Amino acid sequence: MTQHNHDVPDSETYDAAASSLAGQVDNSVMAELLSIRSSIDNIDATLVYLLAERFKATQKVGFLKAAHRLPAGDPGRETAQISRLRRLAEDAHLDPAFAEKFLNFIIGEVIRHHEAIAEDHQAAAGNQEADPAPQASRQAGIPSGPQASVVA
Repeated sequence: MTQHNHDVPDSETYDAAASSLAGQVDNSVMAELLSIRSSIDNIDATLVYLLAERFKATQKVGFLKAAHRLPAGDPGRETAQISRLRRLAEDAHLDPAFAEKFLNFIIGEVIRHHEAIAEDHQAAAGNQEADPAPQASRQAGIPSGPQASVVA
């Protein structure tokens, strides 16, 4: 599911001191700039790992929804989450409009993932009904299909 983009430097090749400002500003200013940027880099890494954890949790929701034929989106939940995130953003002195745009982007991705999971689930269910062996396994409670290793 995860693809490595070879155009983006990884932690082994990333040069935290890379800057088009090198040699153009006083060394003490550059040192302070790099120190602040180091903190930003750490926060960015944390955000990536937090998003990965969030998507692992939403994937579980997607499998549950697919298994029970629930819709991929939940407008009531989404509205409540956006309101909640806007309040949190205000409390954190972050632009609430930015927070809402960010959450809307995430919600869009989650729905897209849930729709794909539902399609895979339906395809697997169709294949299992066509082939009695997987259907027998399903009736026995043995997971099968592409989601079996993820759910199990």
